[in-house]
Amino acid sequence: MRAIGNFLWFILGGVFMGLMWWLAGIIAAITIVGIPWAKACFVIGQFTFLPFGREAISREELSNQEDIGTSGLGVLGNIIWFVFGGLWLALGHLCSALCCFITIIGIPFGIQHLKLAGIALWPIGKTIVSKEVAAAARRANAEVQVAGIRRSV
Repeated sequence: MRAIGNFLWFILGGVFMGLMWWLAGIIAAITIVGIPWAKACFVIGQFTFLPFGREAISREELSNQEDIGTSGLGVLGNIIWFVFGGLWLALGHLCSALCCFITIIGIPFGIQHLKLAGIALWPIGKTIVSKEVAAAARRANAEVQVAGIRRSV
């Protein structure tokens, strides 16, 4: 089912937004100071081409360790990104979502565009993994939190 969803997504507009992510990455890379954002653009652009079966998750949630992208510097990077590229890519995904919502068949694609719009606004500190890996990471984090709550009671 994922393969069919990804195929339909790609031919019905996913390719356009994926190319927009890559264009943003090329522009960021040309500026030299935008290289960290360029890497994120290329990773998320690849995710945008074939999103079904994969998910964006915080690296901190995945590894239980803070890194530069999930720290205060990551927040600063996301604020800078929001101004120079995130808002525009998010608007592109929002417009694509509205076009998809016109038809019943397009509703799952519109929902995916809305998820990607959220990622476009705040991409630093995220990584792309399969849905199964994301679910396993969330389950492991929940078990750790429940164990902590049990100890405190």
